[in-house]
Amino acid sequence: MNQSILTRNHVKVRGNGTTPIVFAPGFGCDQSVWDAVVPAFEDEYQLILFDYVGAGNSDLRAYDMNRYSTLDGYAQDVIDICEALDLSKIVFVGHSVGAVIGMLASLRRPELFSQLIMVGPSPCYLNDPPEYYGGFEEDQLLGLIEMMEKNYIGWATVFAATVVNQPDRPEIKEELESRFCSTDPIIARQFAKAAFFSDHRKDLPKVTVPSLILQCSNDVIAPSAVGEYMQKHLPYSTLIQMKANGHCPHMSHPEETVQLIRDYLNAYVI
Repeated sequence: MNQSILTRNHVKVRGNGTTPIVFAPGFGCDQSVWDAVVPAFEDEYQLILFDYVGAGNSDLRAYDMNRYSTLDGYAQDVIDICEALDLSKIVFVGHSVGAVIGMLASLRRPELFSQLIMVGPSPCYLNDPPEYYGGFEEDQLLGLIEMMEKNYIGWATVFAATVVNQPDRPEIKEELESRFCSTDPIIARQFAKAAFFSDHRKDLPKVTVPSLILQCSNDVIAPSAVGEYMQKHLPYSTLIQMKANGHCPHMSHPEETVQLIRDYLNAYVI
């Protein structure tokens, strides 16, 4: 067991089962975003939680601007964690960009994974008409990066509200905002560039691991057209439309999130 990798990513292992589930957070978040979901799986599975380098309680000394300039560096970290814990037949549950990071890891090491469960994923955030609607124009994303540079706290407030998209749930917005604000602004901006300007559409047809796509309702970050595109181009995939609003159902609607993950896993003999 490589303790330095486990320390680097603040890896936590819990649960009483043998089949591993790796939970990956989305942009700007740490492993605590899964707190309302993971207890439901503790009795049956081995649960692995981690922080991206630069987020949460990870080892900031391990942050490398070149390594993390693309999502490939984060995907390699996932593989490092799996190898350090000697995992196999992994169920990978990733939120948002975390889902794409898991997908990239599965392309490098498909034998490590049994299922990919993608919560609000997007292979590309930029619109590319007429074939693809990602939800954003380039000037919108450039404006987002510029706002991060000029007024990071203001950006965190606005972006958290956009992501959650539930005015009647201010506590969820505030929880997300506090996570954004706890991340180093320079690292957050670098991660935002790697996430929001990436295009992994061409990687979708290469994926060999069965996958579940959980598409949220009224999701500004990953609109329904994105979920439909992924289901069309991702082999062995299942698309489920959630009742949950916004982009963070694991925080705002954990019961539905748990049930859909459980139903999917119960349909497979792992």
